Amino acid sequence: MRFGIPVAWLQLKQDKLRLLVALLGVAFAVILILMQLGFQEALFSSAVRFHNTFRYDIVMISPKTKFMGQPSSFTRRRIYQALSHPNVSDVSGVYLGAALWKNPVNPSDSRLVYAVGFDPSNDDLLLEGVEGNLDRLKMADVALFDRKSRPEFGPVPALLEANEKATGRGVFTEINDRRIQIVDLYSLGTSFGVDASIVTSDVNFLKIFPDRPVGLIDLGLIDLEKGADAQAITQGLKESLAADVEVLTREAFVQREVDYWNKSTPIGYVFNFGVIVGIFVGSIIVYQILFADVSDNLQEYATLKAMGYSNGYLFGLVFQEALMMAVLGYIPGFLITLTLYSTASAATQLPLEMNAGRAVGVLLLTIAMCMISGAIAVRKVRTLDPADVY
Repeated sequence: MRFGIPVAWLQLKQDKLRLLVALLGVAFAVILILMQLGFQEALFSSAVRFHNTFRYDIVMISPKTKFMGQPSSFTRRRIYQALSHPNVSDVSGVYLGAALWKNPVNPSDSRLVYAVGFDPSNDDLLLEGVEGNLDRLKMADVALFDRKSRPEFGPVPALLEANEKATGRGVFTEINDRRIQIVDLYSLGTSFGVDASIVTSDVNFLKIFPDRPVGLIDLGLIDLEKGADAQAITQGLKESLAADVEVLTREAFVQREVDYWNKSTPIGYVFNFGVIVGIFVGSIIVYQILFADVSDNLQEYATLKAMGYSNGYLFGLVFQEALMMAVLGYIPGFLITLTLYSTASAATQLPLEMNAGRAVGVLLLTIAMCMISGAIAVRKVRTLDPADVY
């Protein structure tokens, strides 16, 4: 009783409807913040899926490439020049581009698919389904399809399973008006800029894109000798190579893509703004509830002050109410968000998952939000004079 916890709880639950409104407001703010942060993290994670699945220590790209969904090409000679460095063990070029995919069930339905072409003699893609099909990719006019692509591109996994059982052959479709056989699947997933993707050999890629010059690539992968200093070699290559290529470490390459989506597009701003709106809405609701509670109980606070209780004790009551509202509102908001994450992830194939850092961070943010609201609402108690009330 000395610390006022029972008093704060009894005061908080006195008006059950008001308490319910407060908890709903906090829960709504928690859901909004967690969803915005979840989608933001899903955006960043999905945007660098290929960045993380290629095997390399250093990468070359064109300075004109803003993001990997719309790459610019550069001459293949640059990766061969890098191979002359004593600490570079291997190099390879990758082709990237968007191609017109025809739905194998409904050929009149055409959509853009993200195509990746690489030399299957090099084990450059560390993807389940790709590593075991390198020999098959050397065949003419074949490709692998991402099983996690959007369903609008056709039921390719189901068709592939049915065709292999019936005829032992894959699924045939047209990509850029060229007949291509999908021989197997890999698992990657979509992103905000890519709804579906295929992987094929560099030779087949150039057949799909007949206007693409052989000597122009979109990505240069550089492997280093074991123990080599990637930062130092990257700096050395920057100084020795022409300015028509940008040389990046693996970490810098990933961060470059994240920075593009976060700073150069409205998407990053929208998600950050959504978090701010959630905090603002929750703060206003909690403030209104606590202010109304303080106003309704001014006589009780005045009586306690007349009995000798300090302002600190009375402030503690209000802050304890704010803490209880934060925790009690966070719990249903968190549980509802988990359900929404699962539903949204299944519908979009985006990596929308909860993690401990985000869960704890939003809990602390919710507590801080409620505490700040409580600090504003309790100002009336500070100047309260029992004589004025009675």
